[in-house]
Amino acid sequence: MHASLLARIPGANRNFRYLAPLYPRAFEAFDLREYDLIVSSTSAWAKGVRIREDAVHVCFIHTVSRFLFDYDRYVGALQGDKIPNWLVRRVTDGLVRWDLEAAKRPTRYVANSRTVQERVREFYHRDADVLHSPADIDRFTIGSGSGDYFFIASRLLPYKRIDLAIDAAQLAGVKLLVAGDGPAMAQLRERARSSTTTLLGFVDDAAVNQLLGNATAAIVPGEEDLGLVPIEAAAAGRPTIAYRAGGARETVIEGETGAFFDEPTAESLAAVLRGFDPSRYDSRRLRSHAQDFSPGEFIDHFRAIVEATRA
Repeated sequence: MHASLLARIPGANRNFRYLAPLYPRAFEAFDLREYDLIVSSTSAWAKGVRIREDAVHVCFIHTVSRFLFDYDRYVGALQGDKIPNWLVRRVTDGLVRWDLEAAKRPTRYVANSRTVQERVREFYHRDADVLHSPADIDRFTIGSGSGDYFFIASRLLPYKRIDLAIDAAQLAGVKLLVAGDGPAMAQLRERARSSTTTLLGFVDDAAVNQLLGNATAAIVPGEEDLGLVPIEAAAAGRPTIAYRAGGARETVIEGETGAFFDEPTAESLAAVLRGFDPSRYDSRRLRSHAQDFSPGEFIDHFRAIVEATRA
């Protein structure tokens, strides 16, 4: 494995967002001249690597760069008072110009959902195949669903809308456990104070398996590019309640593996939480649904796309 020079910067892993202006040059600096096939996996930067003119680059894209299509929720909400808005805008404008140019470089795109496929077409004016991301379903075992709580596993970022779920749980009078950490932790802790929600912070895989398997249901309160949580919940034999937008429409089968709420409001989610009946969902059917997203299925289909591109 060859890491970029950015890996040598002290605290780079913890403060990676502040290094964003350096990423384009770091990725373009990778020397790939000896390779005739490059496969990248990206949500922003790796699509911009430089390759030989006769080489093939297949890019598996998880989303169009969020600073391009979702600035206010993704960049603005994380900025706070630390960095002047004019400076953030200037830096972001430069990244947008680079991103649009870099998007021309891959030979072929493979999007992880139809939602991302549509974004690639809208912002990059490129076509993309669709192949859902795989989930490590063997990490999960079917649980009992005997807990009296709903469950969220997520990075704590503004666009994930954990705030909406906290408010909804309070309105519905149900218990909510949230596993995960991130820049929004402080704001969410304040919001959850004296509420029915408990923020657990980081929990390991074994704990997530147990918490998910015992939950009434998982909740996906924001619009996801694809979102693996509904698949992981299904692997644990539990249904999902998701906002009816984005990739959740491809990973949740209404009435079979979960339910949707239709408006991005606490009231809309609370209404579903109040009337949710987990006994309607069969754990074996849920586990079978998760099998469709197994790594083996993904590898076979992705290999076929790569070989067809090289032909």
